[in-house]
Amino acid sequence: MTVNQKARAWSPRPLGPSVTTPRAAFKRADWLRARKSPAPGLMTRAESAESWLLQRCGRWSSALLSGFREPFPCCRCSCRRRLLSGIMVCFRLAPVPGSGFLLLCLVLGAVSSYALELNLTDSSNATCLYAKWQMNFTIRYETTDKHNKTVPISDLGAATYNGSFCGDDQNGPKIAVHFGSGFSWIVNFTKEAASPSTYLVDTISFSYNTNDNKTFPDAKEKEVFTVNNRVALKIPLNDIFRCNSLSTLENRDVVQHYWDVHVQAFVQNGTVSTTEFLCDKDKTVTTAVPIVPTTLPSPTKPVVGSYSVVNSNGTCLLATMGLQLNITQDKVASVFNINPNTTNATGSCQPQTALLRLSSSNIKYLDFVFAVKNENRFYLKEVNVSMILVNGSVYSISNTNLSYWDAPLGSSYMCNKEQTVSVSGAFQINTFDLRVQPFSVTEGKYSTAEECSADSDLNFLIPVAVGVALGFLIIVVFISYMIGRRKSRTGYQSV
Repeated sequence: MTVNQKARAWSPRPLGPSVTTPRAAFKRADWLRARKSPAPGLMTRAESAESWLLQRCGRWSSALLSGFREPFPCCRCSCRRRLLSGIMVCFRLAPVPGSGFLLLCLVLGAVSSYALELNLTDSSNATCLYAKWQMNFTIRYETTDKHNKTVPISDLGAATYNGSFCGDDQNGPKIAVHFGSGFSWIVNFTKEAASPSTYLVDTISFSYNTNDNKTFPDAKEKEVFTVNNRVALKIPLNDIFRCNSLSTLENRDVVQHYWDVHVQAFVQNGTVSTTEFLCDKDKTVTTAVPIVPTTLPSPTKPVVGSYSVVNSNGTCLLATMGLQLNITQDKVASVFNINPNTTNATGSCQPQTALLRLSSSNIKYLDFVFAVKNENRFYLKEVNVSMILVNGSVYSISNTNLSYWDAPLGSSYMCNKEQTVSVSGAFQINTFDLRVQPFSVTEGKYSTAEECSADSDLNFLIPVAVGVALGFLIIVVFISYMIGRRKSRTGYQSV
């Protein structure tokens, strides 16, 4: 079978033209002989391919090819240049055992959101499985100093699909995605004999390796961890499943997020269906209308919303606030408010970290990540956001080194006055009537609040103002009394 795969960054622009090398056909034995003992002064075929790629596609492509030991029965490279987000390089890589060739498209550049696409074909080159989706992960792990740390995983730009499978009489189809240093994500599909007109998205498993010192530099345990989720999502056999809305799976220390999902296993006659089977969230949100930022000299105050996160022990996080987002692009500032009535709240609670995730039809995710410091206080440590703008592009930004909303553990943080959380120079969040408690929530209620300095200043001014008013009143009464007493004495003297 042949796996055609793409891992590309979201870009509203079309791809640029490609440059293709002539097809090179040769035998494997000839390749190996030439590779081991090339003629003096001549390059092997692999070296020639690497040289051509280096000229066309730069050092990245040569370095990538040099990491593969197996020869190519044929090699065909396309270089797409000067995309909005970077450079797209396409290679035909090592063959999958018992199948055709693996087409890997890598997008190079600083992009924070990737769309994955898999078109799996059988021996007759007919499509048997199609999938397109976006995803990211949040992993919590224990550090060497016995604290818990949360790390987001969202860079899937170098994903491969080795092990993806159309299915046979004994095994169902499978999507296998490998990326980064030891990350793998596998989806298994099954059919039930009792229901021949449907199939199941059966299980989803995710594995990560804490031996990756770049992602987990201070992990206490260095090993491979795997989490499994039983999904059992039933899909009509001849329909393509679609779910543009955000979906979340949480298991142990891993939170998985998916959106813009299109998938069809057991494709009939090699043709992907145009009939969509929608997830429940998409049935109520049929169209994702892009956020239209409105530049306002004096923006209106946003509606205050109440959000909560629930785990097996009950409510573990509470938040009440009005939210206003400020985005600056090309020196033009745009301000718009979040409507709590159309916003969903999810998240997770751990001993050392807590996550509040807000999402809507236009906001893929707005994450507030809280952390414990010095074992007795909490604070807002991280904000991540990804949203659809008016031009259809995806705006994503993250800051993992914040320090806002500091309060003692066992209490809540409150600030009625407007506050600004500066995520970056181009993105800020204004909060109104804020109260948040990410840890130690009891009976689903807020604990005693620690007020922000702005509210404290206001509370200090109120008694001062009352005292001044009372002092002024006393002075007026005293003066009136003295004037009255003086008049009385004058009357007695006249008599």
